[in-house]
Amino acid sequence: MLGRFLELSIPAADVAASLSFYRALGFSELSVSDAWKSAYAVVSDGKLCLGLHDQSFEKPTLTFVYPGLRKHVRTLTDLGFKFTFQKLGDDEFNEVGFVDIDGNVVSLQEARTFSPPADDIGPSLLGDWLELSLPVRELAAAARFWAPLAPSILAYRESPELHLRFAAAGMPIGLTESTMIDTPSLCFVCADRASLAESIETLGIAIDPDPGFEGSFARLQAPEGTQIYLFEADFARR
Repeated sequence: MLGRFLELSIPAADVAASLSFYRALGFSELSVSDAWKSAYAVVSDGKLCLGLHDQSFEKPTLTFVYPGLRKHVRTLTDLGFKFTFQKLGDDEFNEVGFVDIDGNVVSLQEARTFSPPADDIGPSLLGDWLELSLPVRELAAAARFWAPLAPSILAYRESPELHLRFAAAGMPIGLTESTMIDTPSLCFVCADRASLAESIETLGIAIDPDPGFEGSFARLQAPEGTQIYLFEADFARR
């Protein structure tokens, strides 16, 4: 119903600064198309793609590709989805957007806007990709909203806080009631904390060793404000 996950689209006032930050962490820059007229760059660790946009949208957006979007929009409308924006003209790049019950933004667009990452792109310095965590007020209600869109549950945890992970069109997404996050956040599993700390120190990037989010041991913040949380493997498997 969502198509295929493309990117987490992130508003970035200084695309060059954000691009430099992610490249320093070992992300690879991908080749982009001319679909967007404003500044746009994409980075990837082989599993996660981040779209850095110099555009006037306010929140990070989960962006999916759905070929034949105009026909699909009619289906979604019949199912009760209400779109916050629609661009479906013959002479424009087609895209629509909606928000979940907690205000997290989702976008569907008709085609890719960058080349897929090469097979040899490996993990970044941050480790293996775990999930995109979304803040929710009440997990059961949020799960009911997402269930028709992404019915494949990957993990459920009640301690230390309620947490549900599911697969959304190829992307692991976590729903969390944690009060420590208020925007979609990136989560990675780090196998070597000492090596990571040394690398981050060398890069001169600030690191918070006590982030307080569901067992994470460190937090970084990108120049555009994106929060990045790091977990040890044993906690991530719970």
